[in-house]
Amino acid sequence: MTAELTEYLAGAAAVTRLAVSRVGVTGHRSIPPSLLPFVHSELRRQFSRTDVELEALSCLAAGADQLFADIALAHGVPVTAVIPGMDYEAHLGDEEERAAYRRILRSCTTRVDLPRQPTHEQAYFAAGCWVVDHSDQLIAVWDGRPARGPGGTGDVVAYARRRGVPVTVLWQPGVRRD
Repeated sequence: MTAELTEYLAGAAAVTRLAVSRVGVTGHRSIPPSLLPFVHSELRRQFSRTDVELEALSCLAAGADQLFADIALAHGVPVTAVIPGMDYEAHLGDEEERAAYRRILRSCTTRVDLPRQPTHEQAYFAAGCWVVDHSDQLIAVWDGRPARGPGGTGDVVAYARRRGVPVTVLWQPGVRRD
């Protein structure tokens, strides 16, 4: 073995590989304006970590999911889009929210299209469960209240806790959503 090769191998062995951590999101579509600066700051802090290589998982719904994905992408974190098994884009809200969805989707490194579900609620919950099952951590932009409908944020958080996936809740005391 040459001296150059020996030196190269010694240097390569000294390189520490960062662990990869998958971070998923669940959250409300409507975030109170007074809470947005806090959520922005906390998400930026999360995606500024240097101790671990991050991947982000999001369903890209309006509100928390799109905010999470936008901030991840701004920090150079690859995003996996998890698309519920339904006519998803048609149910994302107004044209502005659908346009944001399409814009973010084009920037995602991976797209996972889930199997069709009998109801929209089941499709949302299946997507939330997929995110949890493939995450090392879940960020929840959540007011702590029960889900307003089957498959909502509260149901996804409860599922994550049952599965033992750590949940970081981003909300401030006293803030109420509509």
